[in-house]
Amino acid sequence: MASILSSEEIKKIRSDFPLLQREIYNKRLVYLDNAATTQKPNLVLGALQKYYTDYNSNVHRGVHLLSQEATDAYEVSRKKIAKFIDAKTDKEIIFTKGTTDGINLVASSFGKKFLNEGDSVIISAMEHHSNIVPWQMICEEKNANLKVIPFNEKGELRMDEFEKLLDDTVKIIAVTCVSNSLATINPVEEIIQKAHAKNIPVLLDAAQAIQHMPLSVQKLNADFIVFSGHKMFGPTGIGVLYGKEEWLNKLPPYQGGGDMIKSVSFEKTIYNELPFKFEAGTPDISGAIVLGYAVDYINQISIERIHATEEDLMNYAMNALKTIPNIRFIGEAKNRAGVISFLLGNAHPFDTGELLDKQGIAVRTGHHCCQPVMDIFKIPGTVRASFAFYNTKEEIDMLIKGLERAAKILL
Repeated sequence: MASILSSEEIKKIRSDFPLLQREIYNKRLVYLDNAATTQKPNLVLGALQKYYTDYNSNVHRGVHLLSQEATDAYEVSRKKIAKFIDAKTDKEIIFTKGTTDGINLVASSFGKKFLNEGDSVIISAMEHHSNIVPWQMICEEKNANLKVIPFNEKGELRMDEFEKLLDDTVKIIAVTCVSNSLATINPVEEIIQKAHAKNIPVLLDAAQAIQHMPLSVQKLNADFIVFSGHKMFGPTGIGVLYGKEEWLNKLPPYQGGGDMIKSVSFEKTIYNELPFKFEAGTPDISGAIVLGYAVDYINQISIERIHATEEDLMNYAMNALKTIPNIRFIGEAKNRAGVISFLLGNAHPFDTGELLDKQGIAVRTGHHCCQPVMDIFKIPGTVRASFAFYNTKEEIDMLIKGLERAAKILL
């Protein structure tokens, strides 16, 4: 197992993140909202400025030097990401606007070609809205059915129920690797194996996994994987769709426009080869380039050490939170990562969150774009503390003190 980061290493790492030095209400910021978005290191910020000040130009279109430099940097980033997730080829890396965009792309393109009336799509009951609504839309359009894998009281998928859903009508399965509201690490390897035994492709939402743990698309054998740059210390508005080359070649383009074509006439358009077939128009060039630098930063530390460090931090936080009277955890899966969702007695999560905010502690409150999860637990939402490798045990202690103060007011 990889070693955890030392306190000295974390101190040095924290100095790389300017926003972590900020004070809120004259108190040192404790940023525990990493599942919503992560902070950005100087390496990423500097790369973003460098693009706009040194070689800002459009890609794939120009013969002049700036365009060539921008194109080279854009494609180098694609190669970095392919290596990071262990893709067979960088042609399997499609730049998107983010996880939501990637899921919509697959739902639309796959659905148009492969879904028919009476067919089924399987998702889970713990999905983010971005992995529910696109499938609902295409199922409604095609008169197909949406099937849902339930979970137990701990927030673990009912795999016995999954197998019952896995009939001949199922054309694709789309599930999250890690729940953004329950922290559950799902048995995606088992899901993929059982699906592939019936020749059913699988899409994985890795938005809450890519920054926390090693991920090899070849070992997983997933057909599609989506994730967002801003969850992994990169910029907002950029993301990645990984798709097996054979599947991406089968799917029709999601959008039409420039760069996704080989030739256009009024009679017929011939589409471009991968990956450009799915990258219509001017992309988020700076975002794509800078995402490669975010990968560089993760690699400097190592994703294995990040995983070990965050696991240690999560265990510390869980044990510390259990000392608070009247705390109720929402999601108690054995295998978990990234977040802890809870309620403070009968206090509304918004009230708890606001009192923590006044103490300089940033957490997320609400349904976390998982309203069906909250409906199952019959609650309006939760308080969610989410962690990154730059968080410290001292910050967890501050969270505990903040909750104890909030409890005196609310309970």
